[in-house]
Amino acid sequence: MTTRGDGRLAVAKAHLDRVAKQLITLQSSEIQKRFSHIQQSISEATRSCQSAQSSVPQDLKSCVEELNKQCQSAQSVMKTQDEDRMRQCIDKMEEIGDRAERACNTAGNMDGELKRAVSTVHSELSDLRRQLH
Repeated sequence: MTTRGDGRLAVAKAHLDRVAKQLITLQSSEIQKRFSHIQQSISEATRSCQSAQSSVPQDLKSCVEELNKQCQSAQSVMKTQDEDRMRQCIDKMEEIGDRAERACNTAGNMDGELKRAVSTVHSELSDLRRQLH
């Protein structure tokens, strides 16, 4: 025999489940939006790296290329609502961004546009990573 309180509890639980599902969708949507912006920043870093070709250290070129490849392979994951896989992609990209920023900082005379682009990518990835953990 159920009581009136049990019915209210079931209704409240169902409502909380719907709200939780909406929040997860919003989080995934926000992650996808932020990832889209990161993609644009990586594209800018790639263009800057290509235009400053002769003055770019090889380790920085490799990092930017790796970021670009990782970003392309992460696109399909970002379309899902699997936040664990999204988090893993962002973690991996942020590690590459760390290496790219270190390569920028150790390089001597660096193209300012490239340095800003790499710094932007790194900070966006780091910020998103912090928010996801």
